[in-house]
Amino acid sequence: MDNPIYLILLFGLGVIAGFQNVMAGGGSLLTLPMLIFMLESNPIYAANAGAIANGTNRVAILVQNIFAVLGFRKKGESNFKMSLKLAAFALPGAILGAFFAGEITSDLFKKILGFVVIGVVMLMTQKNRLTKTATTKAHTKLGYLAMFGLGFYGGFIQAGVGFLMIAVLHGLMSLNLIKTNMHKVFIVMVYTVPALIVFAIGGNVIWWIGLILAAGNSLGAWMGTHFAVKKGEKFIRAVLLIALLGMAIKLIFFS
Repeated sequence: MDNPIYLILLFGLGVIAGFQNVMAGGGSLLTLPMLIFMLESNPIYAANAGAIANGTNRVAILVQNIFAVLGFRKKGESNFKMSLKLAAFALPGAILGAFFAGEITSDLFKKILGFVVIGVVMLMTQKNRLTKTATTKAHTKLGYLAMFGLGFYGGFIQAGVGFLMIAVLHGLMSLNLIKTNMHKVFIVMVYTVPALIVFAIGGNVIWWIGLILAAGNSLGAWMGTHFAVKKGEKFIRAVLLIALLGMAIKLIFFS
């Protein structure tokens, strides 16, 4: 597990994942399998590799989103009041999801992750899934209520939650993609704190590995916020489609 090659690869994947998480989502679909592979190579952690990977990944998610929030703020993209309100709806769901995640076996976690990847790709590649609609008060209220479910999912498994948040914030609430990503990183940052505490209490966090991954994620997230604001919505949409295509190819040819 402490093989330098693994650690360098983990850092590199962290950079890619951090960039992808800010621009679209799904970065954890890259880092979680790598963490599981590393942990399963060590007899001490092999039996509980799924839960430990899930918890350790949260260290990187938290640090990454702190950098992303600061990056968006530096670029003049910030709406603290709305972001905090959205996060407040997601928070209780995330705590509940983290408790459930700590109770499942490693084999079951890997099976769930596999179905999640397939489900996220199917959901996000449907026609008009991300088409903006006229916003109504009903859409806005439904968007806030959906945050509880997204929080639960984020606390439980995290992987792919960015795509689901884009579907709600952009597709349902009609926020543009720059503001969508700005709110998304704030929401995830807030709910990751209690989720990480739950995993840590359960002994499912290896901090030094999480910090190596966090360094890569943070660099990627900082780069992502720069490109998100500088290149605008069309660029973000292109990255989103590329991310989806990459996952689809991985599922079809490399699963």
